[in-house]
Amino acid sequence: MKKRYVSLDVLRGITITFMCIVNNPGTWGKMFPPLHHAAWTGCTPTDLVFPFFVFCAGCAMAFSFEGRNTGGVKDYLRVLKRGALIFLVGVLLALYPFFPLEPHDESWSFGQNFVWWLQHKRIFGVLQRIGMAYALAGCLAIWLKKPGKILASIGILCVSYTAILLIFGREPGALTLEGNACMRFDQWLIGSGHCYHGYSGTDFDPEGPLGTLTTACTCLLGYLIGSMIIRSRNRLADSSAVPGVPAYLKNSPDRVCCRVFVYGCLSLAGAMVLSIWLPISKPLWSASYVFYAGGWAMTALAFLMFVIDIKGITKPFEPFRAMGTNALTAFVLAGVIAKSYSFVGFSPSKYFGANEYTSLAYSLIFVGVIFSILWVLYKKHIVIKL
Repeated sequence: MKKRYVSLDVLRGITITFMCIVNNPGTWGKMFPPLHHAAWTGCTPTDLVFPFFVFCAGCAMAFSFEGRNTGGVKDYLRVLKRGALIFLVGVLLALYPFFPLEPHDESWSFGQNFVWWLQHKRIFGVLQRIGMAYALAGCLAIWLKKPGKILASIGILCVSYTAILLIFGREPGALTLEGNACMRFDQWLIGSGHCYHGYSGTDFDPEGPLGTLTTACTCLLGYLIGSMIIRSRNRLADSSAVPGVPAYLKNSPDRVCCRVFVYGCLSLAGAMVLSIWLPISKPLWSASYVFYAGGWAMTALAFLMFVIDIKGITKPFEPFRAMGTNALTAFVLAGVIAKSYSFVGFSPSKYFGANEYTSLAYSLIFVGVIFSILWVLYKKHIVIKL
């Protein structure tokens, strides 16, 4: 297996584990409050799962670019190809099991029901948003290269997206569910039938294309942190022959860990100040949400760097490392298993819907099944990549 950055794999593993828990309760009507998304503004632990996954994708992008980012056409094509493949996997997962399990109208033929089913399938989703954000962030990273320019692009994207929301928003408010510009853009681009309808039956899609602008910013924050870790590691290797020199001290693991932690705290502070005028909102992926979630991702990574890289404590994190090594596989497996219940007539709520404790128990059992599969892959050094 190619040498990987353990702290990043562990963070990604913790993220995908929590994602499986919150996405697969025994019943949606019985869940502990931290396992719920915030209604519109605000942020719960569950609202940090998606941006953590995007942040990790950006950080991993920096490692994948190491020694390969020449700025040539092949680099752009490689990023666009991977983004497109992630998007495609998301679409296929949304379409699974690839035919309607129940007819919309029993008087119709199978072909008529199938066409109606296709016309009402949601197009965008979590993986689709990750694919689009990865492609946009990757192209910007290849083009701009320098950290200062990439940081400036994050600011430009956040300002541009916020301007779009404010200029094209309508009553009762540009940042409300009913008045935001993202919803009208989704309706224009893909039509009402292909939109998400989980927000009071509206056509608003929290993973729609317009919010990709700021989701790419979250990815770029991860890329900047990953790039900083790589640069420090390389400089440390160059100065390792003479420990004690300024270059060695500046790029030592504890100094790098401190920098990541400080950057995370600054990002959180900036987000809280920005939220005075621009609420933290995951559905809109507001600019304040970018820096709020990004700040928590940095501090979480800093903690893991301290425990794993500096203190050398790795054994307790081995299960999460196994999950993080094949995070995309875990996500797809979770979706396929949950959607396959209809074939055998199994309903989790029938057996685990009594209360919040039984609902959480089912989530943990579900994660255990996913983990057992990924543990086998991990032990056999099998990493499934796109």
